[in-house]
Amino acid sequence: MIAFTPAKINIGLFVTGRRNDGFHDLESIFIPIPWKDALEIELNEEPGIHLTSHGLPIPGALEDNLIVKAYHLVASVCDIPGVHASVVKNIPLGAGLGGGSSNGAHMLRLLKDVCSVEAEPEQWNQWAAALGSDCPFFMQDEAAMTYGRGERIEPNPSILTHLKGWHIAILHPGVHVSTREAFAAIKPSPAPFDLRELPHHHVEDWGDLIRNDFEGIIRKKHTVVDQAIIQLQQSGASYVQMTGTGSAVFGLFSNERDATETSRWGAKKGWRTHCCAF
Repeated sequence: MIAFTPAKINIGLFVTGRRNDGFHDLESIFIPIPWKDALEIELNEEPGIHLTSHGLPIPGALEDNLIVKAYHLVASVCDIPGVHASVVKNIPLGAGLGGGSSNGAHMLRLLKDVCSVEAEPEQWNQWAAALGSDCPFFMQDEAAMTYGRGERIEPNPSILTHLKGWHIAILHPGVHVSTREAFAAIKPSPAPFDLRELPHHHVEDWGDLIRNDFEGIIRKKHTVVDQAIIQLQQSGASYVQMTGTGSAVFGLFSNERDATETSRWGAKKGWRTHCCAF
């Protein structure tokens, strides 16, 4: 069985406090986008999990991959057969697009179907939260308001209704941003705006209402991120923002031509880009 695992963008990202467990409290709107990896699993006679990857290289030890971790989380509680998993990586890593989290969450979803794992919805959500802060979002397929460290999900379909007909261009300037380092440099502050109210405001006005709290930090550290943001602004985007802890940035365009041209500009620089309509 195969799953095409989407990336996400953040619309607004407020870091509102530091928790006793060492994580931070966040408020953000997550929107899935059709920039996807492909993840396939099949049953294997040998116990455990065997993972192969193609496409973009995945750094780090195999046991740290969220696909592998997802398998072991379920196997620690349920009697499941061995599997062979294969992933084709298209979503840039260290970009704030949630590609690894999406892989891990969809591995849980595939195991549920392929291995007929019978567990309560709350158990699946707990497994997802144990994998990573963004993983619970990818257990469902809709835009959502997220709270806490990302594990509290409130569906928000109105944001996509509001963005219908808009186009997005995403530029990834090729640098890998460490999430740990980004959080280490952040100073929490109260949310300046209720993101649930965003669909009541014109996209052109969003820049006066919301922000990504990590953006200023990453722009100073990585000049190419600053360059990407400036290019999106100069290309006519109505709203420009870095997603997650970076380094991917996006612009919302009212017309397809400007979004497409901006994406092509990034591609000519050797950056990975994505362009689509809502």
